[in-house]
Amino acid sequence: MLWTAFILGFLGSMHCAGMCGPLALALRGDSGESQFYLKRFMYNAGRIVTYSILGFMAGSIGAIISMAGLQQALSISLGMVLLLAALTFLPRIKKLFSGIINPVNEWVKRGLAFFLQRSTVAGFISIGLLNGLLPCGLVYTALAGAAVTGTSASGAAYMALFGAGTLPMMLAISWSGKLVPVKWRSGITKIYPYITMLVAVLLILRGMNLGIPYISPDLTSGGCEMCHDK
Repeated sequence: MLWTAFILGFLGSMHCAGMCGPLALALRGDSGESQFYLKRFMYNAGRIVTYSILGFMAGSIGAIISMAGLQQALSISLGMVLLLAALTFLPRIKKLFSGIINPVNEWVKRGLAFFLQRSTVAGFISIGLLNGLLPCGLVYTALAGAAVTGTSASGAAYMALFGAGTLPMMLAISWSGKLVPVKWRSGITKIYPYITMLVAVLLILRGMNLGIPYISPDLTSGGCEMCHDK
């Protein structure tokens, strides 16, 4: 599953451009060129750190479920949930969790408003850390993949690779000071549900124990499940 993380982030980065691009452009300017590039890189590094922490948590939960002998059920269940989310184009699923998402979103927005007034490296890192907590269907999809990796460390690695996949697009926006044209974004983001469906199918196949290396390894063999993914 690890190999899907970077691909998911890279293909979904146009979604990031639409959701997080305006925030990246709102970062305060700097007089020194080196500081300009450094601070925007650190902002993106902060995002990836938060993704990795969330991945560690998701991987930990998945590991506990795996020790209970339910890894197959977890993988198939998450795949079915993502497939349902993709078929309903995600907004309906988001509404179900609005009671949890909205308070977190408001807290994150207050933090972003505070740190956006500061142009220090620490301020930029803090903005990135908070940015990683903003509600995002693409991140939730990646976390589902992280949950079935089998270990806490693998979950963190999965989300770090996911964040790395979004990095080229987000750095381009941060450094160029320009958003991707709306026409391009709207066109490419139409494939987002299909990306989610692909991950969902891979999770379901993984839980079916078909003995296919990298895609559907045998989770009941008693060996290390993640050995197939390295």
